[in-house]
Amino acid sequence: MHRLIRIRVILVILILLIDVYLFFVLKYFTQNSFSKFRNIILGIHCIVSLKCIIFLFAANYFPEKTRYIIFSMLVGILIAKLLTVLVLLIDEIRRGIFWTVKRITPAKAATMPPTDNSIPRSAFLTWLGIIIGGGFLSTFIYGFSNKYNYRVRKIKLNFPNLPKSFKGLRMLQLSDIHSGSFNDKKAVHNGILMALKEKPDIILFTGDLVNNRSDEMNEYKDIFRELKAPMGVYSTLGNHDYGDYADWNSTEEKAANLEQLKSLQAEMGWKLLMNEHIIFERNNEKIALIGIENWGAKGNFPKYGKLDIAYKGTENIPFKILMSHDPSHWDAQVRPEYPSIDLMLAGHTHGMQYGVELPHFKWSPIQYMYKQWAGLYKTDNQYLYVNRGYGFIGYPGRVGILPEITVIELT
Repeated sequence: MHRLIRIRVILVILILLIDVYLFFVLKYFTQNSFSKFRNIILGIHCIVSLKCIIFLFAANYFPEKTRYIIFSMLVGILIAKLLTVLVLLIDEIRRGIFWTVKRITPAKAATMPPTDNSIPRSAFLTWLGIIIGGGFLSTFIYGFSNKYNYRVRKIKLNFPNLPKSFKGLRMLQLSDIHSGSFNDKKAVHNGILMALKEKPDIILFTGDLVNNRSDEMNEYKDIFRELKAPMGVYSTLGNHDYGDYADWNSTEEKAANLEQLKSLQAEMGWKLLMNEHIIFERNNEKIALIGIENWGAKGNFPKYGKLDIAYKGTENIPFKILMSHDPSHWDAQVRPEYPSIDLMLAGHTHGMQYGVELPHFKWSPIQYMYKQWAGLYKTDNQYLYVNRGYGFIGYPGRVGILPEITVIELT
């Protein structure tokens, strides 16, 4: 609790510093405008700033889903202001350099551009800052309409060691459902109907069914129970499934929550793989599906997964698929220690729910933390596919990185 208070105090200080600076920028920028218009602009700026600060300290009194939406808007506004300020600071630095040079070399002052009140603030940089900050905030708000805009992504992967009996196997991957963030049951159901139209042979879910608590699924379990496939539905746990980010009255209550989540998946007809594997056989030919608990190499994400235990017994199986929630697991352990794992399926990053994806260009801020963050990756004979996530968390929207249903056909 003390840590949360410190974070809120830091955010309030940051908001105040930015907003005081922007207040004087707006005051200067509107100095030649009608007084009524100027007062409206400055008034709106002060009201928004005050509301952001009040929310930070009153957040706990809002329902959880409302809190997520308001907090994401606060973050969007703060980032937009930061971008604007960063551009405006370029002009401040320029003016500071001119002022310093003028003081040091007064004889050459006539050759330097005038500063202070003798010239207005650079109109170009001012407008550039406003356009960049406003552009970000506009796309941020637009992204709210994309959170249920599901996309089916289809890929074919060729493996020379795939047993002939499994040629053409269609796997459907879902990841990061985060049911606690949903507020539109019909939209969620439409996505599941899209998945079922692909008629997969097997369905694989790679973790983060909830945000924190198992009861988040109560309203949606009837929808996800509809997921069926001839070879079954299999799942693993993600970092959010353990309840590590929620406040519990006791360790027993937290443990009970996890057990309830496991029971819920069984109730939906899903087979949860907890550091274990299952072997599929056709015409005396075999492939292995390995599922481990969360194992993250980045940040403070937990390492509950035990791949050594899950892998044991699959050594002689010619083709292996691994479900592991966090893609950082691939470079950290899977590739160097388990080169016979042919394909790893992961999720976790959501592509940060914000970025750009063009045919020959892909960018998201998450790439500065995760080397593999969305789509297909290959090193030597091993593949990794990172699903962009079915749901959302924190920011209730998607910009550029749309929610994903993946269909992988093995050839």
